[in-house]
Amino acid sequence: MLKCIIIEDEVLAQDVIKSHLARINTLELAGVYRNAPEAEAALKTGEIDIMFLDIRLPGMSGLQFLRGLKDPPLVVLTTAYAEYALESYEFNVIDYLLKPISFERFSKAVSKILDGRLFTAAAKEAYLYSEDHIFVRSNSKFFRVNFSEILYIQGMRDYLKIYTPDYALVTHQTMNELEKTLPSRHFIRVHKSYIISLKHIRSIYGNTIELGKATIPIGINYKESVMNMVGRKS
Repeated sequence: MLKCIIIEDEVLAQDVIKSHLARINTLELAGVYRNAPEAEAALKTGEIDIMFLDIRLPGMSGLQFLRGLKDPPLVVLTTAYAEYALESYEFNVIDYLLKPISFERFSKAVSKILDGRLFTAAAKEAYLYSEDHIFVRSNSKFFRVNFSEILYIQGMRDYLKIYTPDYALVTHQTMNELEKTLPSRHFIRVHKSYIISLKHIRSIYGNTIELGKATIPIGINYKESVMNMVGRKS
């Protein structure tokens, strides 16, 4: 879950962004502030991942505030004035949203973050990994997949197919990336193209593993680790 704050002095604009955030279950609203100084305490905790920042604020503009931050979170600028767009490019912001902000436009800005390319290391870990599930992007949606549901994952070049007893999801990710995310106590890589769930193993015979109705090959470079897992050497 990524923690967000809103810095916006207009109540109506606050409500619009809050409504949009409520529709994206990987984002958590941690605070709403009417001006920049009010938000400083929240930012100093280091726990804020995304800041939705209005440019025209009372006392200090959003750009002035941003210029003074040493280590800002990911920033999405919001404004009713298109003329600030050029000035905003000097900052490493994720996006620039013009009011009134539609959910479609808002979700595009958030997708730039949630696709993984723009995460800080800490935010990426928080988003991808928890004790019992991951969020998987497939067909422009984000699906929560419990570790207990996963039978196996099949790699297909830059894509993965995640199989459960009830459905399968295709996502744009590599095997190495996902392998680092999954808890090793629950999953093991048995082939260059397969990661399997230990919980769902039915049998191991020769160079194959049965999971549910599927038969998964054991790669020659992975057989020793598989055999060690079941308590004997190959």
